[in-house]
Amino acid sequence: QVQLVESGGGLVQVGDSLRLSCVASGRTFASLAMGWFRQAPGKEREFVATISRYGSNPYYADAVKGRFTISRDNAKNTVYLQMNSLKPEETAVYYCVAAFRDWGTTRATDYEHWGQGTQVTVSS
Repeated sequence: QVQLVESGGGLVQVGDSLRLSCVASGRTFASLAMGWFRQAPGKEREFVATISRYGSNPYYADAVKGRFTISRDNAKNTVYLQMNSLKPEETAVYYCVAAFRDWGTTRATDYEHWGQGTQVTVSS
């Protein structure tokens, strides 16, 4: 069983940066493709970013390309999401996700493990 615990959310101003972290339990982290999704109030959950189990091939939603960076440290069982130039419409609960596969996908249904989420609020 994989447990994911996110941290790093909070209240920031427009244009600020935040770094989210997600620590995975167990000794199988290197076998997991990792990703981030988000869900804003009253909206559908949406894909944000993913990275392969090898730490390569990061892939981003168009809305965050050039501003967000996903990375991972397999020695620390941790995946990160660096978010720069944040916008008010990016206020959401951000979820860390994991799947036993080589490459990440954009489909929520491909990820069998989800964290509890961390709130990010961007104030204007």
